Amino acid sequence: MNKDIATPVRTKQILEKYGFSFKKSLGQNFLIDTNILHRIVDHANITSQTGVIEVGPGIGALTEQVAKRAKKVVAFEIDQRLLPILKDTLQPYPHVKVIHQDVLKADLKEVIAEEFKDCKEIMVVANLPYYVTTPIVMRFLEEKLPIKGIVVMLQKEVADRISASPSTKDYGSLSIAVQFYTEAKTVMTVPKTVFVPQPNVDSAVIRLSLREDPAVKVENDEFFFQLVRASFAQRRKTILNNLVNNLPNGKQQKEVIEHALEQVEIDSKRRGESLSIKEFAMLSDSLYKRFEA
Repeated sequence: MNKDIATPVRTKQILEKYGFSFKKSLGQNFLIDTNILHRIVDHANITSQTGVIEVGPGIGALTEQVAKRAKKVVAFEIDQRLLPILKDTLQPYPHVKVIHQDVLKADLKEVIAEEFKDCKEIMVVANLPYYVTTPIVMRFLEEKLPIKGIVVMLQKEVADRISASPSTKDYGSLSIAVQFYTEAKTVMTVPKTVFVPQPNVDSAVIRLSLREDPAVKVENDEFFFQLVRASFAQRRKTILNNLVNNLPNGKQQKEVIEHALEQVEIDSKRRGESLSIKEFAMLSDSLYKRFEA
């Protein structure tokens, strides 16, 4: 029986065996608590028919727990120094494939078509490096990949922003972007003490269940997201101020913006953070028809 990787003793042994030193620039923090890994995998509802994509496997602590339940695991690792370690630690799991590539540059559609032919469903499960959390999550969502859901550990602060509701301090364009595609729920918080090296902040695990259709139907997705970003550009300003100052040609089209707000009955003095995703959708459609970028 193989000893779990995610214990303080085994992790230390592996790191010493390979003389591995952590690279701060890659946001490397390895988990040393098997119970937490089991809970992450539980939240992902992995079965023997599930294919799993992992990002940043490190020395294979989470990969190993996922591999015990999944049909196939494909892990993207950017740090070449970890490849021989993973080859060693994941030897008992022939259905795990490690790809030495930046997941942000990979052709994910091709990887999925090639690697998960025999899987009924695909999940993304990962302990994400803090510095690239948002681009990675958005890449999986915006590419409209055939995945069922995403269960990832990330900085608690980012998890709070992703799952936030309107009129809270954490609610912003990231909340709307993720909730447009998924139902988001923070399922557990993770103290910084269960990592080596210890990060400066606590983490959280978030579960994103992909929606069959986006949360709202809009005439033009791109314009919708542009409008949302502009609405939060300066949090203390009103929605009207933000749109006038941050939409391209907004200053020239102040009257058009005022008219659109009026038409959908949104008070121009409200702040972006008080608008629901539905209100943003109505405003976006009302403005899109008349707005000249």
